[in-house]
Amino acid sequence: MTMVTVNLFLALAAILFCIGLYGVLTRRHLVVVLICIELMLNAVNINLVAFSSIGPFASITGQVFTLFVITVAAAEAAVGLAILIALYRNRASIDAIKQDLLRW
Repeated sequence: MTMVTVNLFLALAAILFCIGLYGVLTRRHLVVVLICIELMLNAVNINLVAFSSIGPFASITGQVFTLFVITVAAAEAAVGLAILIALYRNRASIDAIKQDLLRW
């Protein structure tokens, strides 16, 4: 059986986080921005699970934090999609550049 090292998990998480960060910073479509935020949260989850499985005292703490992050991500997605639907109904667009309600 092949042993997967923690470095591979960290590399995967770094790649996912960078893809998510690139999407958040460059995309104008707000649904895509929400999806990219989810990618970044999943990168954090991979790190938490990887770090919880290493060391002489491997514990379940990282996995419990992962469940907490998944719960927060689900709530964030629900609230974010509700906000997007309200924005679309009021402005007929979900382009991030056109949403200037909170700008000074």
